[in-house]
Amino acid sequence: MSLRPAPVVTGSLAGLCALALTVSPAHGAPPEPPVPVAHRGASGYAPENTLAAVDAARELGVQWVENDVQRTRDGELVVMHDATLGRTTDVEEVFPDRAPWRVADFTAAEIARLDAGSWFDPRYAGERVPTLEQFLRRLNLTRQNLLLEIKRPELYPGIEADILRELRSEGWLDRRHVRSKLVIQSFGADSVRAVHEQAPAVRTGFLGTPKPAELPEYARFTDQINPPHTTLSEEYVRQVHALKGVHGEPLEVFTWTVNDAETARRVAGMGVDGIISNVPDVVRDAVASPAGPGPGSSVPGETGDTDRDAYRDADREDALGEAREEAGTLLAG
Repeated sequence: MSLRPAPVVTGSLAGLCALALTVSPAHGAPPEPPVPVAHRGASGYAPENTLAAVDAARELGVQWVENDVQRTRDGELVVMHDATLGRTTDVEEVFPDRAPWRVADFTAAEIARLDAGSWFDPRYAGERVPTLEQFLRRLNLTRQNLLLEIKRPELYPGIEADILRELRSEGWLDRRHVRSKLVIQSFGADSVRAVHEQAPAVRTGFLGTPKPAELPEYARFTDQINPPHTTLSEEYVRQVHALKGVHGEPLEVFTWTVNDAETARRVAGMGVDGIISNVPDVVRDAVASPAGPGPGSSVPGETGDTDRDAYRDADREDALGEAREEAGTLLAG
């Protein structure tokens, strides 16, 4: 099943205009716009990877939310992008003697003490780092879908089984979820392969830009190839779409991280299936109409240059991770 959106019915700010998933249109129908995905939640408007960012995406009417999952010292799964806690929490103040403040060196209880909102805006003071369990339960309440990234799996041996166990416990591995509400992705090909082997029904995505000659191998264990937008071309998207993924449907392309209307329209013109963005409403509005978004469709003014620099730094880490994977053992095993 494709992740294409159905037409949107505009409702209240509380998210009555949520996108619904449908099967791809019949041959000859006008192409549907790419699916907007809220990167770490609507992280242009609320602190990334928090429940507030989930709520912000819902208020924008964005159905798909992306997050990053890592594991604490005592085995709890938490939603956090960086391998260290310093950029998006007050860990350096709360635990000044625990440098370099790696996620894996702290217990879940210790991480629960941290403020994960004030760095973004004082209005979010006291926002916490959610556990995966808390994140899934919020998505159940908001009726949103999840693009889950296994972050730095090489740091957490066996994390795939831990994540699948949590998903199963929260009801996210039933038929409805695995068909239309969940995709698991990673920069690590071995990690994606492990998910497929342990839960064959779950749809998966590989983060990166494999060489065209390698795509058939990836198609044996994944449903999506999800490259950074800077590496995309229309021909590459065509080559990906020409192959069927592990579940018998054409491979999809969800690209990242696109935060302006011009780039959104450019990659949409290449035929991508989804666009991952900190400001998913900007992307949605840009690709919905040739005229592009209206006034105010940009990162809000209250998000200052320093915060945007932080986003760029984190996105640069994603790109470096992708480069490391491609230079390493992408197809090992």
